Amino acid sequence: MLTSDDIAALFTRDDRFLCSRWARPIVPVMFGLADDSLAVFQSAIPAVLADARIPMAETDPETGANLMGFFLRDWAELEGFPDLDQLTGFPDLPARLAAEGVARYRLFRFDAEGAIRACLTFVRVTDEHPAALAESLAVNALLTFAREVTPSPDLAALIRAAYDPVLPAVATDASHALRLGARLA
Repeated sequence: MLTSDDIAALFTRDDRFLCSRWARPIVPVMFGLADDSLAVFQSAIPAVLADARIPMAETDPETGANLMGFFLRDWAELEGFPDLDQLTGFPDLPARLAAEGVARYRLFRFDAEGAIRACLTFVRVTDEHPAALAESLAVNALLTFAREVTPSPDLAALIRAAYDPVLPAVATDASHALRLGARLA
């Protein structure tokens, strides 16, 4: 079971605590997947959202889709992506990702109150099984984790706790970890 210290660490980056969740239904769309892998994502993502009791929708009124996954063999493939710098806010994203040697990159956009409005995930495809990748992508998009997390029953319970309607959609004080921890007990 996660302790409040464990929970605080999951949301703390550069000595700043941020636990933000979605305040709107999620509309996923995936780019760059083969049909058989796409079918796995179309099953896995709704299952993760249903477990967390997060609604899905057919379209987001502002952006159409708000949970976007981009799957590539190499980061250089992003260089031909139209308006990538406007979408991400980073004109040098492909070079930066290649230089860092990362396999995944996640970027959140927030609404005026600080709740998650959109999540873009870029994945350099490896030999990871599509079902595991789909579950991981969904779990990591549900809250503003400070680092990549691995799906687990404890993490699923934490996500459900964070979506308790009594809790705020955004918390910037680490004492929020105590509230989450109390819901896990």
